[in-house]
Amino acid sequence: MKKFNWKIAAAVLIAALLLLVSGFVIWANGASPATDTALNALTSNSQVTVDTQNNWVAFYPADGSMPDTGFVFYPGGKVDYRAYAPILSLLAEQGYFVAVVPVPLNLAFFDINAAAQVEAAYPDIQNWFVGGHSLGGVAASSYAANHPEIRGVVFWASYPADDSLKVNNIPAVSIFGTRDGLATSDKLDASRALLLPDTKFVPIEGGNHAQFGSYGPQAGDNEATISPEEQWNQAVAATVEFFESVTK
Repeated sequence: MKKFNWKIAAAVLIAALLLLVSGFVIWANGASPATDTALNALTSNSQVTVDTQNNWVAFYPADGSMPDTGFVFYPGGKVDYRAYAPILSLLAEQGYFVAVVPVPLNLAFFDINAAAQVEAAYPDIQNWFVGGHSLGGVAASSYAANHPEIRGVVFWASYPADDSLKVNNIPAVSIFGTRDGLATSDKLDASRALLLPDTKFVPIEGGNHAQFGSYGPQAGDNEATISPEEQWNQAVAATVEFFESVTK
């Protein structure tokens, strides 16, 4: 009977693990790219200043004043974080500081605490909110549940993983497209029990999952019946209404 060779077995196991990790990294790095529309929105204009000097992209009013309310946004899974520039720029136009954070391997749960570095860089901002799209919203809610300074969470086509926000009495708003093929109505309805009873759910009629950003169609999603611009404007309006309801 041949003696079992542990060295060979270990080498085979290590090789298999390396292949598995390599495959995951390749998969995660295959992010949906930002469109030209999104990349163009990374340029400052007469209403919004865009700052890319730090390890994130910041948007704030072009008049030079720093708003007293800030919003840190986590991108959706396997989506280039720059794809959210158009809608976040529109939000900054309304008088808010907004930052979108890049995340390792394009998956927000690998850096749930990404918002902390943004908060530390702008100590004069009095009211902090976090939020995100899809998987990004899940990560944002996890961050908020462990950071009592966060005033509220904004879900775009997203929902929390557990009832931590409810337990910690943290308000939230859930904004979604009625044509969403991924964050479906059944999933959103199930999330109501995880949030405070007065949480507002805001439907965007004709909106879908992918049009919260600008990265093209997404597998499993339904076709929207409104333009991206209309979906962005409605999402921004609902987000601003939530900010105002919390900070008034």
